[in-house]
Amino acid sequence: MIDLTLDTIHLARGGRSVLNGVSASFRAGRLTALIGPNGAGKSSLLAVAAGLLAPDSGEVWLGREPLAAIGRKALARRRAYLPQSPRADWPISVERVVALGLTAHLPAFGDLPAHLHEAIEQALADHDLLALRDRPATGLSGGELARAMLARATVADPELLIVDEPTAGLDPRHAIDAALRLRARADAGRTVVMAIHDLDLAMRVADDVVALRDGTMVAAGPLVEVMTGPMLERLFDVRARIVRDDEGASIRLA
Repeated sequence: MIDLTLDTIHLARGGRSVLNGVSASFRAGRLTALIGPNGAGKSSLLAVAAGLLAPDSGEVWLGREPLAAIGRKALARRRAYLPQSPRADWPISVERVVALGLTAHLPAFGDLPAHLHEAIEQALADHDLLALRDRPATGLSGGELARAMLARATVADPELLIVDEPTAGLDPRHAIDAALRLRARADAGRTVVMAIHDLDLAMRVADDVVALRDGTMVAAGPLVEVMTGPMLERLFDVRARIVRDDEGASIRLA
């Protein structure tokens, strides 16, 4: 179990400030929902958190170790990252796409170990991909590809899982299933960070919330404390209220 910490992150892209001194902690064993309007800086923050984009200033820590000091292969073994709107540019099979998530774990020589075969099989089953295993990835629908890419990100059971809009393009059944599987990863002690626009779904599965607007952190903390009507109005310029009952919580426009 390991925490991820961002300390005073500043980032500019194309001459424009994208992140303005963002500090946030993502705890092991918890699922954190990263929310905010379009252009808030969510994807940039996730790329920095994953070690794929170097901030102009500030530092990212994985446990007590600076992320920048961790070698690329070592980081790939511990962290998985799923970008927003992933693409398939080559007509490899769905099974091969999922297997790519194990690249950093492959032995230098010899065949694929039996436990990795089992991991691939389980990931295909978990994401409703068994019937699609031999289909070229370039022939998948958007939702099918999203499921394959999420399977690739989770197949190695990484300590740190960073996903950007993992439910976008999925039908309701598969969106709920994907969110619940991310919830299960957190319950198993992993650190899970998820950017998401579906706030009702976020309220169903998340422990914590980090809210961004215009590259600045608006709020951060436990979901029940952060996800309030006034915060949502500040974040999205809409009047809303949180309705809680025996079945959970949901958002209603006021």
